[in-house]
Amino acid sequence: METDQTKEFAIANSANKPTSGEKVHVIACGAIAREILAVSKLNELDHIELTCLPAIWHAHPQKIAPGLEAAIAEARAAGASRIFIGYADCGTGGDIDRLCAREGVERLSGPHCYSFFTGNAEFSATWEDDVTAFYLTDFLARQFEAFVIQPLGLDRHPQLKDMYFGNYTKLIYLSQIEDEALQVKAREAADYLGLTYEYRHTGYGDLETELLAASKGS
Repeated sequence: METDQTKEFAIANSANKPTSGEKVHVIACGAIAREILAVSKLNELDHIELTCLPAIWHAHPQKIAPGLEAAIAEARAAGASRIFIGYADCGTGGDIDRLCAREGVERLSGPHCYSFFTGNAEFSATWEDDVTAFYLTDFLARQFEAFVIQPLGLDRHPQLKDMYFGNYTKLIYLSQIEDEALQVKAREAADYLGLTYEYRHTGYGDLETELLAASKGS
């Protein structure tokens, strides 16, 4: 049976088709596959090849750097000469940066996707005002049950909700596309967690800027 997560990877894999010119091999989190493909299409970046690692690794960040190391080796063995990492730090405590330094590759700037979708400078400037916020992106609005409720065990132990979210005051939905159905899902997530709902449309933020720079080799 095909799950939503399977669909995300199917979408990501569709980018791996022959193109002309020097390719840029992007190794990214599966949670931003749609957005990378959208940016590539909007900007006609048909020389970008995309490989996605499991989005659920955000619940196990210790898996990310080793997974990236293996993916880099595999890409180079297949002939990739230009590689870009489609991750921020993502809770790895600098492990991705150390890997990038060893391998001579670059990654997306910022601590996490909430920051680079907002724009890293803007996120940093407003962080103190939002310190008690829980964030959703389009991906997490779609996959709230699979990537929040189930990994935290809230479907089995709903009493844990206050333990995990008692210090949050609001849920901020950072949307990449303006989709009413996703806004409904995000509002339902806020209601489920007992948090005030706030909607901000970010678009693709620094993800677009940095993919454009990587695609030009700058």
